[in-house]
Amino acid sequence: MPTAKTRINVSLSDELNSALKKLALRDQVPTATKAERLLEIALEIEEDEVWDRIARNRQDSKSTPYLTHNQAWK
Repeated sequence: MPTAKTRINVSLSDELNSALKKLALRDQVPTATKAERLLEIALEIEEDEVWDRIARNRQDSKSTPYLTHNQAWK
């Protein structure tokens, strides 16, 4: 049966493989499904770090207009 998902080969240490299997068993999901979910979470964390870095580099100045919550969301 063809699948729309891309397959990748990943080599895991015995320790990581054991941890992944235990997590999948705990959550009652296939190991591949658990690995996919953990990769999704890791990518979200990476994305958050990029956005945080961008936000930290922004410079506020005295001329920056500030809006109240109500003004911003009207």
